[in-house]
Amino acid sequence: MTTQRTRIKICGLTREEDVDAAVSAGADAVGFVMYAASPRHVSAERAAELASRLPPFVTPVLLFVNAAASDITAACARIPNAVLQFHGDETPEICLAAGRPFMRAARIPLNDPPAGEALFDLVKYAQDFKAAQAILLDAHVEGYGGGGKTFNWSLLPPSVNAHLVLSGGLTPANVTDGILQVRPRCKTLAVDVSSGVEISKGIKSFEKINQFVAAVRAADE
Repeated sequence: MTTQRTRIKICGLTREEDVDAAVSAGADAVGFVMYAASPRHVSAERAAELASRLPPFVTPVLLFVNAAASDITAACARIPNAVLQFHGDETPEICLAAGRPFMRAARIPLNDPPAGEALFDLVKYAQDFKAAQAILLDAHVEGYGGGGKTFNWSLLPPSVNAHLVLSGGLTPANVTDGILQVRPRCKTLAVDVSSGVEISKGIKSFEKINQFVAAVRAADE
């Protein structure tokens, strides 16, 4: 029996040494935050400088939150091999209009909805964004991601006909359990970490990155 290798994205990179650490540890993708309100924000010019350090087969990902189309186009021109990650209120039409491979973040509520309100319908959400390469699952916190909060993985639907990326509060200590719970529910699973491998916001820990990758590989085994 062949075990699926879980792909790993390290997000919110701001420094050369952190890009190098992610690559050295075996990350498949690295993320650059284009959202000015984030403490991990980098300019398109800075993201291009950092992405230039990436070897072949390590993918740069540009994270946008309700960005202007012109800003997306300008960033893509600087990093032509980037995948886009939409983390705001973007519609399927807005995501497609960028003309690039993309992931769409689904903000999963931390708690059950009040009486009379519907549960978040991940199956419908994945269908609505069926053109996405993957649906990224993040905890619905104030702001747009990077809050270090986990949602209840066991409440996800038993089957989602999509490629999923598990995010939201992942750490070296909990990622193995997250993979084992979520992987059976989807086509393929990847994981995305930011705050869980940081010393402070936007400053990564080489040791924590290595521990995180090791925990993912333990789940695969």
